[in-house]
Amino acid sequence: MRSENKTEYTAPGAASVARVAREQLRVLVVDDSALVRQVMQAILQTDQRIRVDVAADPLIAMAKMQKERPDVVITDLEMPRMDGFTFLRKLMAESPLPVVICSGFAAKGTELALRALDEGAVEVITKPKLGVREFLHESAVLLLDTVWSAAEARLVPRSLVASNRLTADAVLPLRRKRADSDQCHSVIAVGASTGGTEALRVFLSAMPPNCPPIVIVQHMPENFTRAFADRLNRECTIEVKEASDGIKLQNGLALIAPGNFHAVVNRNGQGLVATLTDGPLVSRHRPSVDVLFRSVAVAVGRQAVGIIMTGMGDDGARGLLEMKQAGAATIAQNEATCVVFGMPREAIARGATDFVLPLERLARQALDSLRV
Repeated sequence: MRSENKTEYTAPGAASVARVAREQLRVLVVDDSALVRQVMQAILQTDQRIRVDVAADPLIAMAKMQKERPDVVITDLEMPRMDGFTFLRKLMAESPLPVVICSGFAAKGTELALRALDEGAVEVITKPKLGVREFLHESAVLLLDTVWSAAEARLVPRSLVASNRLTADAVLPLRRKRADSDQCHSVIAVGASTGGTEALRVFLSAMPPNCPPIVIVQHMPENFTRAFADRLNRECTIEVKEASDGIKLQNGLALIAPGNFHAVVNRNGQGLVATLTDGPLVSRHRPSVDVLFRSVAVAVGRQAVGIIMTGMGDDGARGLLEMKQAGAATIAQNEATCVVFGMPREAIARGATDFVLPLERLARQALDSLRV
């Protein structure tokens, strides 16, 4: 039986809610490619608040860090003299600070990047795409957002640059007529960004084999989501897969939207399917949580649950409100268990959430809300 709409949440003090205003952000880029260093430096310096230094390998980087500690380090994985994975472990052991992994994502590199997240990296990005103006613009948006997200991340031991923003309207126009819940199957829709790889592992590990279908948007680069899904599939009782176009939603199956594609839930006869589209960036992301949440609001209505997890920015806040207005139960991860509290905080501020709960309670509340 669905629980009462009660928000378990104590408003934190203003100092913890307000983002620390930074006059300047120091970023150190570590990559053995002179071209990559040059392009990333040019992109980052379009934000006048960011000061960039570069290093050709980790040994040079560590010498520079002794003179001035950066706020964020961006590092490749495969470099001479010391690989990026060893560099990361050394930083986390001796002088923890936010580290972003920047990789071309060969098969080997993808697995190394997953291991790097396990060891404390806060985010993973692909190297900026060169040669096409639109790709360069998207690379700039994503790189700048990632750097600021990393700077705000809470480092947890293991046991903004203005631009024109598109809404979900650019991919999926909002239809006011909602789905008839009697003709729909239940769905759990989840959105996450920075810190989400660990949060999703905890959430999905708590799901029973017969759980309702789960569709997930985790902000990740192309070619990374499949390896991430495969790893979760090995660790969880339920099946976890990277979504493919037209795949049917089934009980006991969690689908992760592939990097660089929006995921949309549609009705197909008596069932539900996930479809993929490569439309424009929405809320500065592709895949976008707003797009997923809107599609679930329209296709599933009150037989759905929406969950917004750790991450910077506001992607998903508008879509979660649309889900709530459609009668779905809506849940946000609480501040204490988030690496970055941006996305949940924005959803709470808009009145989009029924519950605000610690990470370890999200799965149970989702199931209770759907009477499972």
